[in-house]
Amino acid sequence: MNYEFNREWLIKKFGEIKRRTLMVIDQLDDAELNDSSDSISHNIPTLLRHIEGNINERIRKSICKEEVIRDRDQELSKTFMTKSEAEALVHINMDYVIDVIKHLPQEKFEETQIVRGKERLHIDMLHQCAAHYSEHMGQILYIAKQCLKENYKSTSV
Repeated sequence: MNYEFNREWLIKKFGEIKRRTLMVIDQLDDAELNDSSDSISHNIPTLLRHIEGNINERIRKSICKEEVIRDRDQELSKTFMTKSEAEALVHINMDYVIDVIKHLPQEKFEETQIVRGKERLHIDMLHQCAAHYSEHMGQILYIAKQCLKENYKSTSV
């Protein structure tokens, strides 16, 4: 099967996630970036670390066969980072995902990984990751809107 349509769509989608996340981070100062509405809600850095953990598990470990250890509890604990650290994390992680997709041989899309006890194709997991990260991007946009109120600038096209 030819996966070029999927490859192009995924590259575009992860590029959009990167662009919009960076646009919203650019609008915030360090205090706003690290704000959360209450003690149990995630802040933006925690969401960025969670996305990184998912990339480590689903893409680095399962698709690229890199040795990584994921500590989900640690990544979901409240994290503080500067604006420049947050921007760097988005660049590193999204550029990595985009590069993997650009260079992934066709046959690797059809290989499988085990997710919650079920065998899943890599292509399915890449689409699932795009949906998952889009959901978290929505949370990030919402947090920014709550902080910035009328000063928030839309990141959509």
